Amino acid sequence: MNIGRFYISMATIIILAVTAGIVNAVPHDLTLNNPPIRFAVIGDRTDHATPGVYEEIVAEIENMKPDFVITVGDAIQGYTTDTLTLKSEWDEYLSIIRPLTMPIYLTPGNHDITYDAALPIYCEKAGEPYYSFNVRNCHFIVLDVTRQEASNQLPEDEMEWLIKDLQSHMNAAQTLVFYHKPFWYDSIVMGKPDTLHSLFKSYGVDAVFNGHLHTYFSTKIDGIQYTALGSSGGIIDAVPSDLDYHFTWVTIDDKGISIAPIKKGSIKPWDIVSASEEHVVDDISKNNMNFTSAAIVGGDLKVNNSAVKLELKNKSDQTFNDTLRWQIPDGWEIGPSSEQISIPPGESKEIEFRINSTGKLYPLPVITTHFPYAEKKTIPVSRELRIARMAMAQPKMFRSSSIDGKVDSNSWCCPQINLIGPDGGKSAVEPTRFYFSHYRDTLYIATHCTESNMKALKADVKEHDGPINGEDCVGFFIQPNLQIDTAYQIYFNPNGISFDQKIYIGNLGYYTGDKTWDGIYTAKTYLGDDYWDIEIIIPLSQFDVTGKDGEKFGLNFLRKQKRLNTSGAWQIPVDYDPKTFGILHLN
Repeated sequence: MNIGRFYISMATIIILAVTAGIVNAVPHDLTLNNPPIRFAVIGDRTDHATPGVYEEIVAEIENMKPDFVITVGDAIQGYTTDTLTLKSEWDEYLSIIRPLTMPIYLTPGNHDITYDAALPIYCEKAGEPYYSFNVRNCHFIVLDVTRQEASNQLPEDEMEWLIKDLQSHMNAAQTLVFYHKPFWYDSIVMGKPDTLHSLFKSYGVDAVFNGHLHTYFSTKIDGIQYTALGSSGGIIDAVPSDLDYHFTWVTIDDKGISIAPIKKGSIKPWDIVSASEEHVVDDISKNNMNFTSAAIVGGDLKVNNSAVKLELKNKSDQTFNDTLRWQIPDGWEIGPSSEQISIPPGESKEIEFRINSTGKLYPLPVITTHFPYAEKKTIPVSRELRIARMAMAQPKMFRSSSIDGKVDSNSWCCPQINLIGPDGGKSAVEPTRFYFSHYRDTLYIATHCTESNMKALKADVKEHDGPINGEDCVGFFIQPNLQIDTAYQIYFNPNGISFDQKIYIGNLGYYTGDKTWDGIYTAKTYLGDDYWDIEIIIPLSQFDVTGKDGEKFGLNFLRKQKRLNTSGAWQIPVDYDPKTFGILHLN
């Protein structure tokens, strides 16, 4: 079923839709001169689709009978090189949109084409990744930006095609462009150059639609109406628009282009949140309320009278008056549980809380308040309690500087155990022990992984930076400098093959991984009758730290056991953000 590319003429729109795979297509008379063109734009379905939501939006759109439908990407979860999984996810998605009786055009997202290896599956299931089509005298362009992080990074052949396509359709009544990542949010909105915007401005583009950020905002720049859609089924970021799951209704008539985001049947004005306001909200959400210290978790997974400090900043020109309130799960004690706050413009305040826990570690308490971001406009900001387990890197006990992969308990001491499952409970992985040691500027790590069925051990990847996260492996997240939000992800499978990347904050304010970074380390593994071991030597100089006694690193680690299809981590969530890490203390 190939539904991604249609070339629409006045007489053949339905024929092309049917031959491209649209089921039960019905005629839409787009040959008349006067009726407006009406179409629906659907936002991201993933990351982690919420069951049933996208289906409900498809049903609502079908009831409204637009002339056609177009997406802004991320139809499937993706992020795998397993072709069977990709095909299965596409088959699921195609079944979800099958009730639509009008043409649908797909825009690829980074979940749809994460790696070059996913491109053939996309072409097979969804059609060409970039293309254009006409509806009456209006021109529509779909671009593929799935593997790029800025508009000046598009492949040369795609840019050449785009320029020729724009040149060929300069006489179109309206030209609209669709691509997944809103590069313009961090470029032209901030007064920086943008390659695509320059082209659009030169060739008379009228509107641009994007997804990716899972939050709705829109603005006009140089006469071009830019709109970023929020979620249509994936993770929600509805602040400050109050648009959680939604789609957008677009009308083109002799007055131009009208845009109406629709949530549960209600219509909001297209400029409910300006791009500049969204930048303010982004800054508030990320920077105005943060823990400056963490609640220390003991070896029994309990917090005992730990002092935690929370810093609040008021960057607005209004006095910040609100109440801090904790949502406290059973088994937790926090004092104070609420507090009235007043902060003058431009000032900050630090609040200390005392934390105790006697029950389960997860779920964690959450603190919430409301910050002003514009006149008579506030946004809620919440923070999950920051916690940190402590691991000690003991002075090196073994004399030799070499390793053989077999973890000798006489050489390694003080193992870290009690791994946590993805649901916050005790992990279902078989008993696993992590050890840490150091000597001068070298970090030593060892892991002992019980495996009661070694024949089921999954370790097929033989090349560096291969997809070992899909098989048996152990993984480490290391933040060498607690003052810098840069970390390193290093995974090993039972063959001693590694996957590694540098983690940093990317262009759009999200943590991203640089897979071109390759670490320096020695790793040896040993396969026993009912276990597998790994020993690792990591020179710390590559991280620009010395490894002195008393230094502290950010740390998280995990084991994936493929046979049981589960994992166990030291802390959850297993996230790129170093604020979710624990602490490794060099004794």
